[in-house]
Amino acid sequence: MNFWETITGSDLTRECKAFEARAEALPDDYRAAWEQIKGHLFPHGGFTGRNLMPILDAALGLLEETAADGQSAHEVLGDDIRGFCTALAGGEGARTYRDRWREQLNRNGARKLSRLGG
Repeated sequence: MNFWETITGSDLTRECKAFEARAEALPDDYRAAWEQIKGHLFPHGGFTGRNLMPILDAALGLLEETAADGQSAHEVLGDDIRGFCTALAGGEGARTYRDRWREQLNRNGARKLSRLGG
């Protein structure tokens, strides 16, 4: 990946298009699960989402392999797709972008308040 791709995000766009092309080949229940997985993983992404690319690739690979084996998406993922995504992202308590921004806001607010208090 070169500097220009990193700055513009064109590498991410290319990867996302490749993921979607792979997902189109999946059966309907797997495509629905893929959409849910993307939605549940999004809050765990960084500002650019670059950190999610390997996770999304692995999840899609799992879906492709199990679909090829003839299993249903429900057999593979169960009822708790959100829990599956949480485990992929680093387990319960994994920080989301909201958590990181909240911490930054609290630090900045505390710093400004300490300056006012003397």
